[in-house]
Amino acid sequence: MSYLQPYLHDLTGVFSAPIQAWADPTGQIRNDGAQGISCGDDRVIRSAVLTVNGREPDWVSTQVRSTRRIDYLHFVRVESQVADPLLHLIRSRSADASGVAERLRLESAFDVPVQQLVSLVLEADNAPMERVKSGTAGQSGLSLSSSRWNWRDEDTIAALEAPGAEIEYDGDRVTLTWQVEVAPGGAVELDWRLTVSDAGAPMVAPRGAELQTPAVKSNALQRLLNRSISDLNSLRMASADRPDDSFLAAGAPWFFTMFGRDSLISARLLLPIDQALAGSTLRALAARQGRLTDPDTAEQPGKILHEVRRGTLSFTEGNSGISLPPVYFGTIDATPLWICLLHDAWRAGLPEPEVIDLLDNLERALAWLRDHGDSDGDGFLEYLDESGHGLANQGWKDSGDSIRWHDGSLADGPIALAEVQAYAYEAALGGAALLDALGRPGGEEWRQYAHTLQERFREQFWCTDREGPYPAIALDASKRPVDGVASNMGHLLGTGILNAEESALVARRLLDPTMFSGYGIRTVSTTNGGYWPTRYHAGSVWSHDTGMIISGLLKDGFAEEAAALAAGLLKAAEGFNWRLPELFAGHAASEVWPPVPYPASCRPQAWAAASSVPIAQALKAL
Repeated sequence: MSYLQPYLHDLTGVFSAPIQAWADPTGQIRNDGAQGISCGDDRVIRSAVLTVNGREPDWVSTQVRSTRRIDYLHFVRVESQVADPLLHLIRSRSADASGVAERLRLESAFDVPVQQLVSLVLEADNAPMERVKSGTAGQSGLSLSSSRWNWRDEDTIAALEAPGAEIEYDGDRVTLTWQVEVAPGGAVELDWRLTVSDAGAPMVAPRGAELQTPAVKSNALQRLLNRSISDLNSLRMASADRPDDSFLAAGAPWFFTMFGRDSLISARLLLPIDQALAGSTLRALAARQGRLTDPDTAEQPGKILHEVRRGTLSFTEGNSGISLPPVYFGTIDATPLWICLLHDAWRAGLPEPEVIDLLDNLERALAWLRDHGDSDGDGFLEYLDESGHGLANQGWKDSGDSIRWHDGSLADGPIALAEVQAYAYEAALGGAALLDALGRPGGEEWRQYAHTLQERFREQFWCTDREGPYPAIALDASKRPVDGVASNMGHLLGTGILNAEESALVARRLLDPTMFSGYGIRTVSTTNGGYWPTRYHAGSVWSHDTGMIISGLLKDGFAEEAAALAAGLLKAAEGFNWRLPELFAGHAASEVWPPVPYPASCRPQAWAAASSVPIAQALKAL
């Protein structure tokens, strides 16, 4: 089955997890693509079209006040002897954790009263987000008779308020109408609000303090940090049963929920400015740590999960049908990343009692590396979907066509990713340090594990081409090094798995123009047979990928190289109005300005926004 995934690059939105509202550039919400108001994994409103005197007002400007508020400025045409637009309409839309509100402000400079008929037509919906994403949402089948309704079941409640408006219902359509008079030189304000709740949702808005924006001297960096922290605060969530343990949802619109890998990487990138989020993220994921062995969900004892949904998530990828259970563990890297975050948060000052409370989880996670992560006993962590309906690739490049040989052909699994071995190496040493410092046995076992892994990696993962040696992206099912030159090698930096000479080779290869676009690091080299600048994991630039590489370069002493990448990513951010997207096209900076968007890229996106911190570090602002 083929489908057209909606494009997002030209849409506007307001966000406050679990609520999001997407609109076209003028502020109208049309029944088109991803547009609509959603709560969690459900779209609740698919259309909200505003008219004045029977026609749409003329849009002239969009002002983004924050991730949670946007103002759309319109001119309202009125027959008069004056050509100037003297009647303005400001449509101010905001989101909070329980819904979306609008204030419609009509401002007049006329010297006589102006009569206006303001109408807003809403269309209710109940489409799961996977159907919105696939373009197969269809009709809702709802029939409304009051301003309060259930869109899915009795647990899901939508309530509409519109003071002073006449309200008419017709199937799933609601029409709000206000007859107003704007006094000479005066203004009139009209308000409406949609409040939504889902008692069955696994994730909710969290309690507790938000992230604070650090102050820096650079105007460009300050604009990036302001936008990034605003984005990150809009993505804060918590499990319904643990509302005090906040984490960052992966991103809007499709991944507005708990994702183990994304939440961990984001919290780790943010450690220089906030340690509390790391602690709450660690606890939230530890509470759901695997206990059983279940091939259907990919759960294993000690494993950290991949994602949590309200229900089963079904979609098509290539020729394969994917069906992920509500709690899905199909990730090879979340468990070592959890260990790495615990160690780094401890070093950064996470209170020791909080660390001690997680030591049992640490020991179970370390045991997973040894007992389950290495499925064939070759000393490397590898993955293979055993369910027949899970993800084919289970690293951060999780699309089905992401692991490529240099000629562009796809590698066969089980796959042992290069960066995952580096995460495991770092996790083993970090875990050993925690066990030693906090009085638990086993540290020596994990130091030996790391030493052995490092030696095996050096023996089996390195390739050579005309430019010299470099780490393969992975080992394939036959334990051959997959020779695609890819950004994955950058994640080895700063983990300790490379020696100084090897780190220098990786840094040099990454800064080559075939990898560094001038804005960021491409997912694969332009010399790869599968390279295309807008291929999801084979040519595009991912903001967090470059952000993590910057962090690794800094740890390994490559300050000049890190600054070059940071300057490129900062320039890209400027081209996207200071919001780093999930990914963008791999065109060279010498060829395009602003950067070309990847049209289905998520935004706001947690690890993209969190990459603002290593950018600021590399440019010596933090």
